[in-house]
Amino acid sequence: MKSSLLMNFTVNKETSTVNVKREFNASLDQVWAAWTEAEILDQWWAPAPWKSKTKSMNFKEGGRRLYAMVGPAGEEHWALADFTSITPKSNFKYLDAFSDNEGNLNNDFPRSDWNVSFSEQGDSTIVDIAIKHDTLSDLEKIIEMGFKEGFTIAMQGLDAIFAPRTN
Repeated sequence: MKSSLLMNFTVNKETSTVNVKREFNASLDQVWAAWTEAEILDQWWAPAPWKSKTKSMNFKEGGRRLYAMVGPAGEEHWALADFTSITPKSNFKYLDAFSDNEGNLNNDFPRSDWNVSFSEQGDSTIVDIAIKHDTLSDLEKIIEMGFKEGFTIAMQGLDAIFAPRTN
C-alpha cells in the first residue's frame, strides 16, 4: 500500500546537501520519541530486512549513539551519531559516520552533518532533514550506496510503528 504521506527527497549539488521532508501520521511527542529513543530507533532506523541495533546512546549535546545495521545474514555495519545540538521537540543536529563496533571512525567513508527539525501540522508531524556533506563527491558516494532507497524504506518502517496508534 502506497502511503499518501508527504515525502520529498531533493539533492542540491551546489551545497552538497540532501533534503528530506517527511510527514508522519502521529503527534510531535510520538515522532520526537521515535527519533531520539534507542528502543524505538532500533525498530525502524535500518531499511528492512536489515535491523538496527544500538550498542550505546546518550542523547544530549556532546553525546553519542553507537549502533549497527545488521543484515539478514548477520553481517554488521557500524555507525555513530555525535549529537552537536538539541532543542527538545523542535530540532537536533549530529555528525554521522561509519565506524567500528567501538566507535572508531571509518575514514573510508565521508561524515555527514544532519539537521533534523520537527513541526506539528494538524494531526500530523513534519520532519525536515538537511544532510550536508563536505564535498559533492562525498554526497555522490552516499547516493550511489543507495541512501535514498534505504532511507525511504526506513521511513515506511517508522510509519508502521505509528499505524496501530492512529486507527
